Amino acid sequence: MDTRFEGTDSYVATEDLMVAVNAAIALQRPLLVKGEPGTGKTILANEIARAIGAPLIQWHIKSTTKAQQGLYEYDAVARLRDSQLGEARVHDIRNYIVRGRLWEAFATDVRPVLLIDEIDKADIEFPNDLLLELDRMEFHVYETKETVVAQQRPIVVITSNNEKELPDAFLRRCFFHYIRFPDRETMHRIVDVHYPGIQKRLVSEALTVFFDMRDVPGLKKKPSTSEFLDWIKLLMIEDIPPEALRATDARKLIPPLHGALLKNEQDIHLFERLAFLNRREGR
Repeated sequence: MDTRFEGTDSYVATEDLMVAVNAAIALQRPLLVKGEPGTGKTILANEIARAIGAPLIQWHIKSTTKAQQGLYEYDAVARLRDSQLGEARVHDIRNYIVRGRLWEAFATDVRPVLLIDEIDKADIEFPNDLLLELDRMEFHVYETKETVVAQQRPIVVITSNNEKELPDAFLRRCFFHYIRFPDRETMHRIVDVHYPGIQKRLVSEALTVFFDMRDVPGLKKKPSTSEFLDWIKLLMIEDIPPEALRATDARKLIPPLHGALLKNEQDIHLFERLAFLNRREGR
């Protein structure tokens, strides 16, 4: 299996991102990926798996997720119920051990890609609780007195939205990469990958509007890459001409179909105020 990542036909990977992925694979360290929401952190694991022909195992973290759930859970309630019903399976405790995502990854014969998505959503102790397992690639199941050892060391991709700081001990064990927001040229390549054959003038005008919007001071939530792709798709569906995107008229400061880009009333009001001020100055 080729473990060199060079992007895919549906994912534009910058040179520094490819270097980071391949370095993490070579060092056998988890790749910790940060970046603005919508910059492709989560989908990166899927594209790595697709590029190298590896199975993908996904563990999406919530605020209530505990590290133990990634290893296994013992379903004592089910065993109690079965014992009351006189089920024969109750005598083998293994029937009540539910494998977690790490166990799944450890048990796979082919080297998998394991995504631990949005690790910063969980409790602050969550990353530290996984240190030993990610280091040694093994853990102990106390109920069955067995040790689970990884068949193949998985390629681990961990994403974070910076909602909380991660412990230093955890950071030391990771290879870190921050996905910078794409520049205009990279964004153009991303659009070409998703919408081949799209009008060049439409993309050019849309990119100008998009980056101008991101530069507006006081914006609560800057539009992301994924939101820009949604907007481009809508512009094509509604057959919006490139000329309609040019802000030559103050009344057109808010672009058409702006609901794909602006996601809260504060930012919409900001653009409405700017449009109002521009109209007053234009009188």
